[in-house]
Amino acid sequence: MPQRLFIDVHIVQTVPPANVNRDDQGNPKEAVYGGARRSRVSSQAWKRATRKHFDTTVPEPDRATRTRRLTSELAKRIVRDTKLERDKADRLAGALLTRLNLSQGKKASDTAYLLFYGNAQLDTVAALVSGQAHDLAALDDEKLAAELKDLPVADAFSTGHPVGVALFGRMVADIPKLNVDAAVQMAHALSTHETQLEFDYFTAVDDKTEKEETGAGMIGTIAFNSATLYRYATVGFAQLADNLGGDTEAALDALDRFVDSFARSVPTGYQNSFAHRTRPSLVAVVVREDQPVNLVTAFEEPVVSEAGIQAASVRSLAHEYAAARSAWGDVPVHAAATHTFASGKPGATETLEALTEAFGTSVPFDELRSGLRACVSAVLEAQG
Repeated sequence: MPQRLFIDVHIVQTVPPANVNRDDQGNPKEAVYGGARRSRVSSQAWKRATRKHFDTTVPEPDRATRTRRLTSELAKRIVRDTKLERDKADRLAGALLTRLNLSQGKKASDTAYLLFYGNAQLDTVAALVSGQAHDLAALDDEKLAAELKDLPVADAFSTGHPVGVALFGRMVADIPKLNVDAAVQMAHALSTHETQLEFDYFTAVDDKTEKEETGAGMIGTIAFNSATLYRYATVGFAQLADNLGGDTEAALDALDRFVDSFARSVPTGYQNSFAHRTRPSLVAVVVREDQPVNLVTAFEEPVVSEAGIQAASVRSLAHEYAAARSAWGDVPVHAAATHTFASGKPGATETLEALTEAFGTSVPFDELRSGLRACVSAVLEAQG
């Protein structure tokens, strides 16, 4: 198994007017940092966006699902595999999952909380009864429970984790055996600068309005802001490999997919109203053997717009990384970056010099990922 090895991912990304992640009032989430109000996107929102992105790159059985409707999903698989009537499959699925002693929700078929599982794991549970489903369905409740009591239902959820569960973990308070320690820690995204909440006043016209009628068919407001965000996540490679059964190649694949999906994903709140999807202006990866390091302190003093915010933000990040490395005597195993800054723009020379000193010459994103994989593979080989 690999020893201590952490992969930090630092991203600077500008989002136009948007309401990416709403609070309980329907407004963009915010936080006060460094004495200034900042735009915020919760880690939960970006975790889900990341997970949904990399789910699009793999077959359905290799994906993960988070739901309260576990009984219903299992029943669907039993019907698919055995052609059993749905009501009988629901009863059989409920009896199977009783083996887990999951707390029940308000609806009899729901669990009390969202359960995160691999689709292949639920297929395995369904397969436990597929050969005798019709016979089991004919038994009364007492005999059915006796027949199912020794089936390894919990074991099916304890092995063969998909990437989503291996990365983000699973917490089941009343069944510790099902817990999976997360390999990823993800910070809330924060704007590098102070932001102001704004409101879009809109009217919608009824296409069937009569000539004598005036006014709008609907009037309302949508809150929004715009921000250059600092995003940070770290992957504990040893934990990731352990969650994947010690398979380091699978862990390397999972790391690569995570970096790709974390960089490319964006939460979808109000996306039809704002079309806010952008790409990062900077993605930097740092491989460390000591501990993860969040560089949000680069923005404790809010960036002030001179000729935009983006370039000043990445310079601040690069300077913070270089200063922390010097002050603490850090010697990271590897650092690399992909960014969109080029010569010819105002302040470009200063920006490029800061980024190159901190992370080296910019490389295409595909090369960033392949270089990261090669570095981690070399470290694992050296660790033996």
